[in-house]
Amino acid sequence: MSESEKTDKRPGLMGRLRNGLRRTRSGLTEGLATLFVGRRELDDELLEELEMRLLQADVGMEATQKVLDGLVERLGAGGTGETVLEALRAEIVNVLGPVEQPLEVDAAKRPFVILTVGVNGAGKTTTIGKLAARFQKEGRSVMVAAGDTFRAAAVDQLQQWGERVGCPVIAQPTGSDPASVVYDAHQAARARGVDVLIADTAGRLHTQDNLMEELRKIRRVLGRQDGDAPHETLLVLDGGNGQNALAQAEQFGRAVNVTGLAVTKLDGTARGGVLLALAERLQVPVRYIGVGEQVDDLRTFRASDFAEALTAE
Repeated sequence: MSESEKTDKRPGLMGRLRNGLRRTRSGLTEGLATLFVGRRELDDELLEELEMRLLQADVGMEATQKVLDGLVERLGAGGTGETVLEALRAEIVNVLGPVEQPLEVDAAKRPFVILTVGVNGAGKTTTIGKLAARFQKEGRSVMVAAGDTFRAAAVDQLQQWGERVGCPVIAQPTGSDPASVVYDAHQAARARGVDVLIADTAGRLHTQDNLMEELRKIRRVLGRQDGDAPHETLLVLDGGNGQNALAQAEQFGRAVNVTGLAVTKLDGTARGGVLLALAERLQVPVRYIGVGEQVDDLRTFRASDFAEALTAE
């Protein structure tokens, strides 16, 4: 068992995951069993009800259809409320399972570079801080590059996280070239033998081509120093944005080679089903989900845990 897996199995985290997804769960499965009282068939009326609930949870049409087709194949006629709930949980895992790919830090690549991207307000800076804390707990040395040079507040927040977990933050004055910051940080990380370098970038509107080009420049600068860098391009998405998160992911995917997702703020929304939409449409690994404000509430994504929390009675 990896250190990250041990971290995510600490007592109480499953409870926080269930609590974080309670709003999505209430709309999706609350009272589901009562729909089957006195009925022994998975008929069109029941399928329509399930379809409506899945769509309202922002599961998306493609994933919804896959779930419903799987239920029909799995149950046929004669399902009870209990078996349908179990089957629904299994079909959610069926959709999410292929993207359950935890991030593996290659110790042979030093520094292992994680480039974080995403729009303003997605929780990117906080996610970086939580990742830094996580890696530190695993015994890895971490450095952070404050590449969001347009917002002094972003640099301040990262520096606070750096002080909190004991990792250096490389920064330059507001308005500096972000690629220059990342370059300096990579040089420093290499010189100090740092295990992991996490590079922040400006929270940018995914529709602005000039800002997307800035991301490409950062990637080129990293690539010139290490042909494999960045080793992970982590897109941070706000789960509360529902289908807008899906649109953002598609835009970023066209601009840069997104290799993993971190979906945040699943504790305050009824749209947690967007993970299924992301999985079915993009098939990009989901590395982490955020289900609370505590440092430990950024947890490795596990399809079975998510499905259980989403459908718990």
